[in-house]
Amino acid sequence: MPALDVVAVITATPGAEAIVEGALTSLVGPSRQDHGCLSYDLFASESAPGTFVTIEQWESQADMDAHMASPHLAEALTVAGDHFDGMPAIHILRRLEV
Repeated sequence: MPALDVVAVITATPGAEAIVEGALTSLVGPSRQDHGCLSYDLFASESAPGTFVTIEQWESQADMDAHMASPHLAEALTVAGDHFDGMPAIHILRRLEV
């Protein structure tokens, strides 16, 4: 079974960029330790200030689901969730062979 590639796009409300960035930064280390995490990287957009992107790879959907239910993700959402400008857009990707 191929790995699961995921991109999440999170936008902070104006003025709350530092809160969201701090919460997301706190997720990186624990997420990389989650069972089935092959990679987990966090980026800040240079072209859209206040927009953050995670690029993740998981061994399986079950591993990603466990990450989504993890205490460290819940804590980050508690800290920053009220400062998101809309819901995070989570994209599970399908590789196109060209």
